[in-house]
Amino acid sequence: MALLTWSDKFSVQVRQFDEEHKQLMNLINQLHDAMKAGQGKQVIGDVLNGLIEYTRRHFAAEDRLMKAQGYPGYENHKKEHNQLTMTVMDFQKGFAEGSAILSQTVMTFLRDWLTNHIQGVDKEYGPFLNGKGIT
Repeated sequence: MALLTWSDKFSVQVRQFDEEHKQLMNLINQLHDAMKAGQGKQVIGDVLNGLIEYTRRHFAAEDRLMKAQGYPGYENHKKEHNQLTMTVMDFQKGFAEGSAILSQTVMTFLRDWLTNHIQGVDKEYGPFLNGKGIT
């Protein structure tokens, strides 16, 4: 059973970003399922690589749209994106150097990020962008 299941409570009401957030949820669920099967160590590298790619692509798209539309919370939002990117890169660096990256630590971080960031600051840009005709 998945750790997280998509529901409207996660929706930011911008289709592109909802679809991308679902991809993040899938990465978290992939790690969770592997951990339940005793395979967390084997998949953590792939999950971290997927997460690096996800953050680059998704955050660039969000940042570009918020900036282009004059979103007033853009600077603070971008700072949060930068913090997550740095944390994920630290996880990946530690993994590459052979440090004992605990899949539970990564999974908990990602789950908390998903729920706190998306249900918090991401939800704030939805009405603003919807008001600009972006759905």
